[in-house]
Formats: sequence, C-alpha cells, structure tokens
Amino acid sequence: MFNIPEELKKLPDQPGVYIMHDASDAIIYVGKAVSLRNRVRQYFRASHNEGIKKDQMVKKIARFEYIITDSELEALVLECNLIKEHRPKYNTMLRDDKTYPYIKVTLGEDYPRVLFCRQMKKDKSRYFGPYTSAGAVKDTIELIQKLYHIRTCNRTLPRDTGKERPCLNYHIKQCYGPCQGYISKEDYRKNIDEALEFLNGNYAPILKSLEQKMMQASEAMDFEKAIEYRELLNSVTQIVQKQKITQFDGEDKDIIAMASDDRDAVVQVFFIRGGKLIGREHFYVTIANEDTKRQVLTTFVKQFYAGTPYLPKEIMLQSEIDEMDIISEWLSKKRGQKVTLRVPQKGMKEKLVELAEKNAKLVLSQDREKLKREEGRTIGALKEIADWLDMEHLNRVEAYDISNINGFETVGSMIVYEKGKPQRSDYRKFKLRTITGPDDYASMHEVLTRRFTHGLEEQKELEEKQMDASYGSFTKFPDLIMMDGGRGQVNIALQVLEELHLNIPVCGMVKDDNHRTRGLYYHNVEIPIDTRSEGFKLITRIQDEAHRFAIEFHRSLRSKSQVHSVLDDINGIGPARRKALMRKFQSLEAIRNASVEELAETDAMNEQAAAEVYKFFHANVEEHS
Repeated sequence: MFNIPEELKKLPDQPGVYIMHDASDAIIYVGKAVSLRNRVRQYFRASHNEGIKKDQMVKKIARFEYIITDSELEALVLECNLIKEHRPKYNTMLRDDKTYPYIKVTLGEDYPRVLFCRQMKKDKSRYFGPYTSAGAVKDTIELIQKLYHIRTCNRTLPRDTGKERPCLNYHIKQCYGPCQGYISKEDYRKNIDEALEFLNGNYAPILKSLEQKMMQASEAMDFEKAIEYRELLNSVTQIVQKQKITQFDGEDKDIIAMASDDRDAVVQVFFIRGGKLIGREHFYVTIANEDTKRQVLTTFVKQFYAGTPYLPKEIMLQSEIDEMDIISEWLSKKRGQKVTLRVPQKGMKEKLVELAEKNAKLVLSQDREKLKREEGRTIGALKEIADWLDMEHLNRVEAYDISNINGFETVGSMIVYEKGKPQRSDYRKFKLRTITGPDDYASMHEVLTRRFTHGLEEQKELEEKQMDASYGSFTKFPDLIMMDGGRGQVNIALQVLEELHLNIPVCGMVKDDNHRTRGLYYHNVEIPIDTRSEGFKLITRIQDEAHRFAIEFHRSLRSKSQVHSVLDDINGIGPARRKALMRKFQSLEAIRNASVEELAETDAMNEQAAAEVYKFFHANVEEHS
C-alpha cells in the first residue's frame, strides 16, 4: 500500500518531474518542479487551492513517482515529453509537437543559414534544442548572424549568385555577400563551423567578448549600447544551458545504469523514443557480496531483453559488460536489425547515463523497503506458489474465466501475470462460436483450444520465416495455467493440452462455501494454503483480475450495443439471414452441424452465404477477439 504521508517525507529538494497515478495506476497528471519536495507537498496541504479541477485530481491520487533532473530546463522538457506520450487527463497543455523552438543550421546548402524552427525533420540540417524561450532563441540567432556574418536571405546559392543586388546586411558589414560571390564556399564554411562550435557549448570566448564590450560601453557612458550587450549576454546565457532530455538524432535508445550497496542493487532504465525521454523503470536486484557491477549489469541485460518484445537501436550502458559482442549479435538477430551496445565516455550521452545512475541511487536510498515489499508481493509470491506445487521455475501464469450474457452470448477471458505482475498487453478476449447456453466446461474447452492452437500455428509460421518467437502475440506459453475452479475445470484444461500434445502444469483455485479461495487443486490433490501468505494474496488477485476482465468485456459490449449473435461475425450474414437461420435450426449447434446444402435451403440464404457460414464453423481454429 502506497503511504502518501510517508512518501512525501522522502521527496528530494531537487528539480524534476512528478507523475500522479490513480487507483487503477493510470497516469492522471504530470508536472515539473524546481523543488520536488516543495511542489508535490503543496498538493496535499488542506490550505492549498489550485482550482476545482486540481482539487478533483488530488482526490484521485493513489500514488506518485518522480524523476530527478539536473536543471529546471531539463524538468520542463521532460514534462513536455511525458505529457505528449501519456496524455494525462488533468493536463491541459503541451498538446502538439510545436511547444519548444529549435535552432536549425541548414548544412545541406552550399552556403548554410541559421534559422528558427519548431519541428525537427530528418534532413541534412543540424538541430539544437529544444529551448524554453523563443525570444532567447531569436536573439541568439541574430547574434550568431552578426558575429559570424551568416546570411539571412533565402536565395538559392550558387544558382542565384549575382542575380540581385546585395541586401542591407552587406552594406552594414553584417554579411560578406555570398549572394554576389564575394566569399568562397570554403571561407564561408569556416564561419559556419565557428557558429556550430558556439552552439555546441564553446561560448566562453563570445561571452567574454560581450562582457568586455558591455563594460567598455558603460565606461564610455554609452548606456544604450551597454544595455544592448547586457540583454544579448542574458539571452546567450539562457540559450546555452545544456539539457539532455531530448537528443538530436531522433533515434530509439535505452539508457541503463545501476546503484548498489552490500546487499541490494537498483537498475534504472530510461526509454528514449524518437529522440525523447518518455519514461523509465527501475528494477530491484538482490546481489551477493562478491558480485561486481559488471556481473550484475550483464545478468540484467540478458534477462531484461530476453522478455522484452521491443528492442531499440542502441543500448547505452553505465560500464562494460561481459560478452558485449555476443549479446549485441543476439539482440540484433532478435530485432532483425543491428543493435549496438555502447558505454559513452563524454558528451550528452554520458550525462544521460549519469542521470539514470543518480535516479537509481535515489531509489536505492529511499525506496529499499518499499521495493522489498513489492518483490514479496510479486516474485516472492510466485516463489511461494512454485514451492507449494513443487515447481522449479514459475514466471508466467495464465488464468481464464467464462461468462454468459443471456442466451447465446458466451464470452471467455484470458489474463496473464509475469513475475507476479499483470501483463495486460497479453490479455485476450474470446466470443464463443460453438456453445449454446451456460455450458462452462464446453466453453472453456473451446477457449483453451483456440488459444493454444493459435499459438502453435503462430510458432510454426514464425519458424518458417526464421523469426524470433517473441514477435508473435500467442507464441509465448505459460509456465502454469490456473483455472477458476476445482477438478472439473482442471480436467478440461488437461484434456485440451493432451489433444494438442502440450505439457503445461494446470492447477485449480478451489473455493469454499463462501466463495473464497481455500486451496489449490493439483495432480488430483487439494493443497491447503496459508491465507495470510503473499502467495495466497497473489492467487486472489489473479482470480479477481480474470473475473474483472470478463465483466469489463461484457460491459463494453453492452455499452456499445454490440451484444449480438456470433452469426453477425460471418461475412455476408446480416440481421435478416441471422433470424432466418435461427428460426430454422433453433440453435448454433444445429447450424454448425448443417451441410452447405441445408444452409442454402434457408429463407434469405444463397449458396455463397451458406458456404461462408459453413467455412466459419469448420475453418481452422483461430483467435477471435
């Protein structure tokens, strides 16, 4: 349970971004702060008032998390990225990609220009930013144009050389006149290179020069000129703040760093997508005294990416790991494209790794007990269940539920837990095709048959294409199937597995007379379990989640007025033909057993429609959700 008063005490007095979650763990608000401690605490003070909308949001906060940054600028840009990625309900700003300005150097031109823009594109230009002040960007571009005599016209050079008279900037000696051919491409490029050095952060000489000119103007009593230099100094100081939350190359990367003490370690992973930091996860690791950072990172990379469906182009690591070349080759084969493992030594990439390490240290120092409790609720609970069932390994669990919606509308649900946590991307819904009425056993037989038949077919297809099995949605089979019931449900599952020649352990979650779980049915024996244990609590959560998912499916169908016969899913069968079929055959089972000729004899039907109905009920089993 997230204890808000206790967590408020742990907030650091550092800049960063805070993320508010509701009871369903959805992100409802993202904000940035100069001081996380001061800003987040304000929300929970009785005297604090930010309006009705924020008050409603605060009432729904179940937990919060935060990411520390090195500056307020980084916090602001990260806030923008996270809002665009998650679209929180209570955020009303930063709705498009034109929030922050960039400086663009058009290196694809023979005589490049320095321009203001609000979008990065994949072209030959070099981009700097994003920045928080459009005014400062424009001032800096103007300054660069004056200092390095960069052209401001939009003429296409050298095609348009000499076609028009030079502009005013040439006459006031702010441009060397490339439009007239007065400067060679090579000499002009030297000026551009100096401007790039300035934008890359080598601005000390310029700042020193501006400061000297400001002092000289002040001593000469030319205060108007001194103010001009002062304003330019302020603009340059603001624009050259280094920030690393957005990268210029627009690539997908993962940033991995860790922090450890004698017994524990936290590995922090930053996810950069499209060049923007959009999220992070941290992982708690129990280590031995002799384990080195290299060993811990090596093990983590192998285990993490073995179970991750998406792989980025580049993985940046805090330090070298074992077998980097082999691991890179393995990940590249899994991704289907080159995956590079790199330990950055300097620049923005190294700063990103340092930021990940800083967040890992914060988690380790402040959240150790919470992480241990979480591990007990998830991985520890799975280990308890594995011990009860005498299983050596237990990671992925699948559970199923069957529900009826009056008459023919029977639905099935499949939920998945991995490492003790719900894996919602792997959940599946089924509309029953062949079962009439509340026959739970027959319904479960169809659902399991469709699920594992589809998985086997998908595995075969991927093998033929020589693709990794993780690319399939159904290829990953569970270590354990948990049925919401006793012997009957377990036997149905075992029957399906035997028919498909699969060997997967199955256990039933047995309930008492009060509909509460009392034990597990496994290998024809009911195993009693400690109702105070984390394993029991996890089983209860799995049961509740399977039931909730099925009910949610029902509500969705009803709310959208989509509760209909399975016949509506057949190509060419509309309301008239559906009613005609049900009048003649009375049940789905009878329709399923009818021949094409018998179906074609039905009112409103023809041979083509009859063939579609027959094909639907007799084609290879596949997922239908």
